[in-house]
Amino acid sequence: MEELERRRLRALVEADTATLEHLHADDFVLVNPGGGEWDRAFYLGGIADGSIDYRRFEAVSPIQVLAGDDLAVVRYRSAIEISVDGGPVVALDAWHLDCYRRDDGWRCVWSQATRAGD
Repeated sequence: MEELERRRLRALVEADTATLEHLHADDFVLVNPGGGEWDRAFYLGGIADGSIDYRRFEAVSPIQVLAGDDLAVVRYRSAIEISVDGGPVVALDAWHLDCYRRDDGWRCVWSQATRAGD
């Protein structure tokens, strides 16, 4: 599961839409660090058209995994550099909880990113 999450992060930075389509469930929802909710179409569409442009997205802590037969949760801290809608590149540290469901392979269904405090 740890390697799958690292693969998803690389695909976000590389805007690898084929990999992203495969790794995100049809009912995927992200709650971003600003508290907004982005569904799969908005999020993956933004990655594809460049309006959501990750310059860096990597785990900077160990990726912890709780897993069962059909559900897994990963938790880690990340370093992100991102530009949204052509704005300046913003750097942030965030904590992540990502829920994966076994659904024709493991696919991320929920993701929540919270800006990390000091």
